[in-house]
Amino acid sequence: MGDTMNNEDMKKTKTMAMYPPPDKCNTLKAADANPSVLKFLSQRRSALARAMAAPGPTAQELELILRIAARSPDHRKLCPWRFLLFEGDARAEFGDHLAKIFQENNPNMTSERIEHERTRFLRAPLVVGVVSSPKDCPRGTPKWEQELSAGAVCMNMLLAARASGFAAQWLSEWYAFDGRINGILKLEKTERMAGFIYMGKATENPSERLRPNVPNLTQSWQN
Repeated sequence: MGDTMNNEDMKKTKTMAMYPPPDKCNTLKAADANPSVLKFLSQRRSALARAMAAPGPTAQELELILRIAARSPDHRKLCPWRFLLFEGDARAEFGDHLAKIFQENNPNMTSERIEHERTRFLRAPLVVGVVSSPKDCPRGTPKWEQELSAGAVCMNMLLAARASGFAAQWLSEWYAFDGRINGILKLEKTERMAGFIYMGKATENPSERLRPNVPNLTQSWQN
């Protein structure tokens, strides 16, 4: 056991050495031209959860992914989000809740569809639930800004997972909006799911999809 812990500590130390978090009040670059990052972002594409397999991120890889996810815009540093991890047996256990509640909501559904709901979280070795958790702010940071911050966390997580060599997909689906599921997840009344991020090794490469015509969506403001 001691050797295992030492190995884990060594891996963590190596990860921290490669990607150290800056200390508070460190001076960071305001801009840093990086063509490879631009190419990476210009070709970002979500993978399909059904096209993922084990292994998922190690503890050290996940720690880095979550740390990068948390480096998102956050007005007044409220941290209006938190993470729920589904891995191992927890994925099947949560799937049992999904199947039960889906069947209660849809009593005429086939057994095949119920089983589909039961196995949703088994599609990937890791699912990270991002909880939007807005805080009361005496200085009046709007709830909408806090919810946008949770969305930015999801996007950062997708990018960090892909840059770590994993396929990733951000999904919500019906269970992100079901009150009974919220109870099972022990969400507070003010909380809701921003989404579930599925991660794993890709079993197939996604093809490019139709993208928006950005000029058609852009205009200069005039008084």
